Amino acid sequence: MTFADLANPGIVTQPIYEPGKPIETVARELGLDPAGIIKLASNENPHGPSPKGLAAAQRALQDAHLYPDGGYFALRQKLAAKFALGMDQFVIGDGSNELLELLGHAFLSPGKECVMHQSAFVVYKLVALMFGAKPVEVPLAAGLRQDLPALLAAITPATRLIFLATPANPVGVANSAEEIATLIRALPPHVILVMDEAYIEYLENPPDLRPFIAEGRKVVCLRTFSKIYGLASLRIGYGYAAKELIAILQRARQPFNVNAIAAAAATAALDDEEFVARCRRENFAGLAQLAAGFKALGLEFVPGKGNFVLAKVGDGPAVFEALQRLGVITRPVKGYGLPEWLRVTVGTKTQNERLLAGLKTVLKL
Repeated sequence: MTFADLANPGIVTQPIYEPGKPIETVARELGLDPAGIIKLASNENPHGPSPKGLAAAQRALQDAHLYPDGGYFALRQKLAAKFALGMDQFVIGDGSNELLELLGHAFLSPGKECVMHQSAFVVYKLVALMFGAKPVEVPLAAGLRQDLPALLAAITPATRLIFLATPANPVGVANSAEEIATLIRALPPHVILVMDEAYIEYLENPPDLRPFIAEGRKVVCLRTFSKIYGLASLRIGYGYAAKELIAILQRARQPFNVNAIAAAAATAALDDEEFVARCRRENFAGLAQLAAGFKALGLEFVPGKGNFVLAKVGDGPAVFEALQRLGVITRPVKGYGLPEWLRVTVGTKTQNERLLAGLKTVLKL
């Protein structure tokens, strides 16, 4: 018998997440100098990590021989104060991706369903398949907008989770607070809304779902320190919800699932309000710069609300490869059903200029 014969059903056909290409890989494959490559593929913060978070991580390294506080008391205490919620309403994860998996452990199994949009963040679908549940994908509306009534219409008695993001990756759109409120109020009692808020700090007026949690609505919100806080390599995120739901997720997670260096950095980064505000301002400017540049090139694009923009370039994978040869890494989204588009992270002013110049060269505009 082979290992595949011995494996659990479905694992050998489980799709694999393909991350954005690292600078070192592109340099090695194409014989380029890593110092001359820019990466605008993974929606990382081009301004680096939170300075307060970085300093705390360096201090925490001095105690690297000790296990972390498995309850992450300091981080949950600071989050509770920031959100005016109880400490027992927070769970800490190895990035928000682990929290998606914990929800799968807790609520998905063969015969269950979860609903999401087509072209939604691929990990939603991967989690469903991992636990033998059925991913139900509904089409986007015109302009690649998220159709919340269509999500509601796809609910069946077998549905347990609805995945929704605002802003949404990879399309970049954001639903209004009113649209989201209407969705929540219409949910049947056997369905939990999983609200992915990975990019929510980039919004000027983000929706606040805490009142719905207080009402007893079945909502869980997930956030990450990977984006605006610039701590992507440390892999840390958190979820907040009713304490009953959080208690279930706490039972599903592994002990010491987040390392002490990441926890210390995240705790300190929450105080780095000046850094966050600066990154938000720079991102607004970058979005405007890219929008103007795409218009000048005659390219259709989706006005982004996060820290990335979706641009229609024709043959997305071919343009991606051509830009790589110029030392510019972007993200093709053919795997999301969008073969004509590229997702581009908002970089610094200089990086954005280089991207736009590269597109002009590659597309011969």
